[in-house]
Amino acid sequence: MLKEITSGQYFPVESVLHRMDPRFKIIETLLFIFLLFAGNSFWVIALGAAFVLLAQRLSNIPMKMIWKSVKPILPFLAITALLNLLFITDGEVLFSWKFLKITEDGISTSIFMMLRIVLLIIGSSLLTYTTSPILLTDAIESLLSPLRRVKFPVHEMAMMMSIALRFIPTLLEETDKIMSAQKARGATLDNGKLTDRAKALIPILIPLFVSAFRRAEELATAMECRCYRGGDGRTRLRTLKAAPRDYIGFAVCLLFVAASVALNILLQS
Repeated sequence: MLKEITSGQYFPVESVLHRMDPRFKIIETLLFIFLLFAGNSFWVIALGAAFVLLAQRLSNIPMKMIWKSVKPILPFLAITALLNLLFITDGEVLFSWKFLKITEDGISTSIFMMLRIVLLIIGSSLLTYTTSPILLTDAIESLLSPLRRVKFPVHEMAMMMSIALRFIPTLLEETDKIMSAQKARGATLDNGKLTDRAKALIPILIPLFVSAFRRAEELATAMECRCYRGGDGRTRLRTLKAAPRDYIGFAVCLLFVAASVALNILLQS
């Protein structure tokens, strides 16, 4: 199950989105998030879905990979939908039993929130699918560079974020190996009461933390052996340069955001 989680992974294929400047991709991802939260109508969701579909076509990422980024959050989506369904009692009542009421507004809100979260996950995943950790680090550092004037550790922050994204798949793989080893020794991780399942996590979490600290120490040693001393005087193998496709993509993203804001204003008037 854990092997199906693809968060933070880079999917190397040839595409327009892969060749785009990572700085523009980060800004466009933030604009996409703003687009999703700019209104509370299904027209906004439709615009977000159109934007995601366009990005998926330009990225050449298979739908199977995108589905893997959504699949792990399905239980949380179900819980969110159920809570909205039960606690939103405004609107026409469609079903009533004792103190439980299912209303038209509750169903509409549940579906809307589920679609919004799914699109949010897909849009964010496309950023990491199409951008290598090194380029992502350089882009974050470049975007945060004005904060250097107030002595903010821009390079260190960008490096930490990049390392965190890079090691998500590694830690998930390590967790899967530890769970398989515990099951081979007769441990029951999926059965029993909730308290029993919580206790069964201890033999998993302790080796996982030990492994994480060991990997962190090995990484620190490797960086010291390569004479890493932070961002001062550091040069890059690839210099980030914007191309016409980056400005075109940014303009298209702005059009989607403007359409979302305009729709929200029209629907409220």
